[in-house]
Amino acid sequence: MDFELKTLTPARICAEKCDALIVLVAGETGAGTDPVSKMVTLALKAGDFESKTGKLLGAYRSEGVAATRVLLAGAGDGSAKSVRTAVHAAMVALKNTNARRVLLSLCALPQVGQEAVRAAVLACADAAYLYSTTKSKPVEQKLRQVLVAVPSLAASRGGFDKGVGLARGLALAKEWANRPANHATPTMLAQAARDLGKLPGIKVEVLGPKEVAKLGMGSFMAVAQGSEEPLRFIVLRYDGGAKAEAPVVLIGKGITFDTGGISIKPAAEMDEMKYDMGGAASVLGTFRALAELQPALNVVGLIPACENMPDGRAVKPGDVVTSMSGQTIEILNTDAEGRLVLCDALTYAERLKPRAVVDIATLTGACVIALGGVRSGMFSSDDALAQALAAAGDSSLDLCWRMPLDDEYADGLKTHFADVANVAGRAGGAITAAKFLQRFAGKFPWAHLDIAGTAWKSGAAKGATGRPVPLLVDFLLSQVLPARAPARTRTPKAGAKSNA
Repeated sequence: MDFELKTLTPARICAEKCDALIVLVAGETGAGTDPVSKMVTLALKAGDFESKTGKLLGAYRSEGVAATRVLLAGAGDGSAKSVRTAVHAAMVALKNTNARRVLLSLCALPQVGQEAVRAAVLACADAAYLYSTTKSKPVEQKLRQVLVAVPSLAASRGGFDKGVGLARGLALAKEWANRPANHATPTMLAQAARDLGKLPGIKVEVLGPKEVAKLGMGSFMAVAQGSEEPLRFIVLRYDGGAKAEAPVVLIGKGITFDTGGISIKPAAEMDEMKYDMGGAASVLGTFRALAELQPALNVVGLIPACENMPDGRAVKPGDVVTSMSGQTIEILNTDAEGRLVLCDALTYAERLKPRAVVDIATLTGACVIALGGVRSGMFSSDDALAQALAAAGDSSLDLCWRMPLDDEYADGLKTHFADVANVAGRAGGAITAAKFLQRFAGKFPWAHLDIAGTAWKSGAAKGATGRPVPLLVDFLLSQVLPARAPARTRTPKAGAKSNA
């Protein structure tokens, strides 16, 4: 889908030929003399439309308007959150029409900042997203172009560019998370990473079983040993900063399918365990956005990818394995496998001498119980890092919530037979999982994002969300050193087109 940003007068908006015109309305609007402004004024006065967030009013072949359809969309207070809701509602309403070119006007909003423009672009992309990879007849994406009209290019360009870059990253994250496990094996995931290596600034290295064994990643290998699919340890590098600058490291859990192993899961909804590589998908999506935005910093992505299967070679409850760190782990529950692959990736991250490390994982059902699907759980041993992630969640509308890491929560991980057990009791399950990971993250500022409740939706709306790509991108952009900030930024020409 193509996105284009332009400044248009009310008269030009009315004269623009397109299949649909979406006009966002927030609060009181001025009494303009053009046909669209008159339509808004009359509809509000008659009570047939209100600017409450998400309210819609449609018209067809309106006199004086070149657009085939006009859709008024209430944007409430005009905030980025309200804009996102309004645009998404309008785009969903157009989804079953033949609209191929849409003009989205933000010009009636009281204030149009970068955040609102970004939210509008992302809402368009999200509503228009279609999965078709494994369908016999790919579903046609009817919508081809969205022209975003704003009062000022200078005030909107940064948000527009960030929105388009994020839209591409989110699309990639959704694509790989939505694929069934036989179309998203560790080998295939590694190829997706290699494809990213063709983009500017990104390098990729893929390690197989022999290289991982040489590194001593006994915990990671234990999870993979029950599957016929060979594991892959994927290393992505985005080099946008000076060589001497320490990188930020992102680690994505890449369990491409999770049966639970010998501690097998119930059959109901087990198909959704294809989403257990949502953390890995978010790392791929973030690197796709980095290639587009080209910020001046260094980022490394680590993805330990494998399946968790229950064959005759699978790890058993009670087995003890030795992690890359040298710590021994008693595996009391083979369904707590995510922490077993992440702990070796955390140890690997030490050699990178990172500024900070953030791991992202669909780790625990307990986090879903605690926070539902609204906020991701965030745990951190570093207050500054936690504050930066929370701020990024707020600015990107991809929310997280900081959870505790009191030392007492680790008591349940004690065992007589190894240095640590991989599970504690049911109480505080998301926290005890984070406490396990914390044992392997003592040499750098570290945070853990549990996205088990936010990486995908179930039911009628089943599908990957792409979260937390927006949070991660905003966090990374906040880490750009001020002196380096202008070094790699691109300034597209006014009116230039972007594809997403």
